[in-house]
Amino acid sequence: MTNPQRLHRDPDPRVRRSLAAALGCAALIVLSALAAAGVRVQQVQLAYRLDALSGEHDRLGGVIRQLEIEVATLRAPGRLESGARRLGLVSPRRDQIRLAREYVPGGTGLAADLSLRADAGGAPGSRTPRTR
Repeated sequence: MTNPQRLHRDPDPRVRRSLAAALGCAALIVLSALAAAGVRVQQVQLAYRLDALSGEHDRLGGVIRQLEIEVATLRAPGRLESGARRLGLVSPRRDQIRLAREYVPGGTGLAADLSLRADAGGAPGSRTPRTR
């Protein structure tokens, strides 16, 4: 009887290297695609967050405008005057008004100049004395 002969091939090391290089390139491409998809998902999430914050900013801007209007209304001189009248307050008489002088060392400066004019009978900030 004859012995069946088997073929024996030695593996080529170049094939193994090229297969490893192909698998490495494929893994690199897959990882790059996953990274790009992750960046795109993050971009969409940040766009939604930016839209939400922009809406909140606009809403708060409206609230600030309403509050500024309310403050201006509450500080209106007419409203303050009517509130004072309801409390029984009246405008002061001439003899109830006293000028408060600001202390300025050496008697120089704007405050001293205005107080000298007031003493001379001129209106504060005017250049000529007031005639009575």
